[in-house]
Amino acid sequence: MPCYNEVDTLEAMIQAVLRFPYEDKEIVVVDDGSTDGTTELLKSRVEAQVTHVVYHGLNRGKGASIRSALRAVTGDIVLIQDTDLEYDPVEYEKLLQPILMDKADVVYGSRFIGGDSRRVLYFWHSLGNKILTLFSNILTDLNLSDMETGFKVFTRRTLDHITIQENRFGFEPEITAKMAKLQCRIYEVGIGYQGRTYQQGKKIKWWDGLWAVWCILKYNLSSAL
Repeated sequence: MPCYNEVDTLEAMIQAVLRFPYEDKEIVVVDDGSTDGTTELLKSRVEAQVTHVVYHGLNRGKGASIRSALRAVTGDIVLIQDTDLEYDPVEYEKLLQPILMDKADVVYGSRFIGGDSRRVLYFWHSLGNKILTLFSNILTDLNLSDMETGFKVFTRRTLDHITIQENRFGFEPEITAKMAKLQCRIYEVGIGYQGRTYQQGKKIKWWDGLWAVWCILKYNLSSAL
């Protein structure tokens, strides 16, 4: 669970994950240099409820947080869960089913092919996501509907074949390009999405979209995993 300045939502998200009925689960939280009281909340109230907490002294980004988390994870399936309440753990069963049935190595939760509900927000963000997904699909030869989704699940053995290089949101196109090169079995499932406004703490910016274009080119045209 990558976490940066989420003092208002962190505890609610932890409780939602704890309610998920699978007993054999571990929760790894990465505090990515928070400055809003999140670090203090983790140390005083959350650490005892989760498996492991990793602290970054400075903000390094989502990709860097996932790299740190992977060094602490011991399970066979890795699910990325943001701590901002945009993605609901009630969707876990749906996301995990293709992997548990040995149909998939990777599952993406798509905000654009269904789900119970989706908050109506920014048109330009939605259009940007679709353009980036299209551009990624052209180079990967996949037919994803939502490459930029924050709800992704992987088998650990799949992740062990790659090295994550991106520090920020470039993680999304990077991981997609590398999964395509591995010729993984990739599934999508429709999910609900309760998007946030910038006033509520949304962090992605327009320049992250430009960097995503560069990452799509870089990681699809490179042979490195």
